[in-house]
Amino acid sequence: MKQIAIIGLGNFGYYLATHLYEKGHEILAIDKDPNRVQEIKDKVSQAAVADATDRRAVEPLGVSQMDAAVICIGSVLSDSILATLNMIDIGVNLVLAKAITESHGRILRKIGASEVFFPEKDQAISLAEQLHNPNMLDYLPFVEGYSIIQLAPPKEFIGQTLRELDLINQYGIQVVAIREIVPDRVNLIPTAQFVVKDSDILILLGPNEALDNLRDKES
Repeated sequence: MKQIAIIGLGNFGYYLATHLYEKGHEILAIDKDPNRVQEIKDKVSQAAVADATDRRAVEPLGVSQMDAAVICIGSVLSDSILATLNMIDIGVNLVLAKAITESHGRILRKIGASEVFFPEKDQAISLAEQLHNPNMLDYLPFVEGYSIIQLAPPKEFIGQTLRELDLINQYGIQVVAIREIVPDRVNLIPTAQFVVKDSDILILLGPNEALDNLRDKES
């Protein structure tokens, strides 16, 4: 379970906060609009009315202790930048910020955002790829109840072959690929004889519940 602050409760922030909360994470939802906070207060761990552009307003909420803060403010550039800067100054280790334009994204990176994301652009590209090639494996997350994830192998996986792990029969999970760090390469559809190393990243396809169980093993 992670502690995550979601700042800005428009449509994107609302769905991000409620979905993460449903996944079992502790969510602090923040917005300066009391109506938005009222709407979400029963669907997250804590909801607070505060202006994230004012450091004095958000610092008492304990955001510095959070594992991550996600800035979901996009429409007002100055608010997005100030909120991001405040999270960095307060000492949040991981600050992810939503950007609307490439120039907006460049500013967020320059002031120190850990990661910048473009939800509308990314969604449009994903949908375009899905329409272009609906059979592409990368876009199976659109199938209800299934996802593709990347996972660092749990300790008990290390040193075992894929045959010994038998993930398909034990969990209903298919190993789609393995990204090796040493050496730097990707094994697509690895064989049953592949031995899992602690430096590998497993790319898995399966039911969300089974994937969540494996994530729990990792943590």
